[in-house]
Amino acid sequence: MPRMPEMTVDGYPLSYAESGAGDPLVLVHGTLGDQRYWAPQMPTLGRHYHVMALSMRHCWPGRWEAGGDFTIDRHVADLAGFIRGLGAGPVRLVGHSRGGHIAFRLAERHPELLRALVLAEPGGELDESLGGQPASGAQRGAFAEGAALVEAGDIEAGLRRIAEHTGGPGAWERRSEARKTINRDNARTLLGQRNEQRRPYSRAAAEAIRAPTLLVVGAQTLPNFVANADALERHIPGCERVSIPRAAHSMSQDNPADFDAAVLAFLERH
Repeated sequence: MPRMPEMTVDGYPLSYAESGAGDPLVLVHGTLGDQRYWAPQMPTLGRHYHVMALSMRHCWPGRWEAGGDFTIDRHVADLAGFIRGLGAGPVRLVGHSRGGHIAFRLAERHPELLRALVLAEPGGELDESLGGQPASGAQRGAFAEGAALVEAGDIEAGLRRIAEHTGGPGAWERRSEARKTINRDNARTLLGQRNEQRRPYSRAAAEAIRAPTLLVVGAQTLPNFVANADALERHIPGCERVSIPRAAHSMSQDNPADFDAAVLAFLERH
């Protein structure tokens, strides 16, 4: 069974699950997630690497309280501090959705910490240099609606709103009970995420990425995630891309065998 140790970074205990031995491989979850999101990956990836699946600040087993430190910048700094704390040199890094955005920003700001980067449908918006529109730092639309429902006490409705935004109609009902539990345990992090100050992707930022990079996209995912991948693929130097069959946004859960195989095939070359 994976263990769940902690590392204190800037005064906060970051909990993580780990499996295997060897070179470090760090996994970063997305919205409403925590280290348990990566449970399907831990045995397989752990046969090749020392895998560490982080719970980001204020995610389970922690919790979000009113405050201003549930931001992209705070989580990027935490991730950088965690990698430095390992004392094992540059790492291989996998980020999914919001965690993919965090991983992208870490690669942009701290290239010395990365050996290779896997972005699994990184979340966020594109700026005008990538064909999008300027965005505010506050979450809008579905995320704001989901947070408002959670704040009003209708947890299930809030979680369903987010699930359908990322996975389409019926996405909440299709989720396993284990994943629903993870989402419920992290529901109040949506209140922190409302003003997470997530900047849109820019062409300059994409061109600044120096780590070997793989973009992973579900073959049945929604158009906004495809648009992000298309734009980043064009401008991250030497970027590779793979499509996971029979999978949507949560490709590591929808089709873990093909997801794991694609990630391992890329990482063994880097």
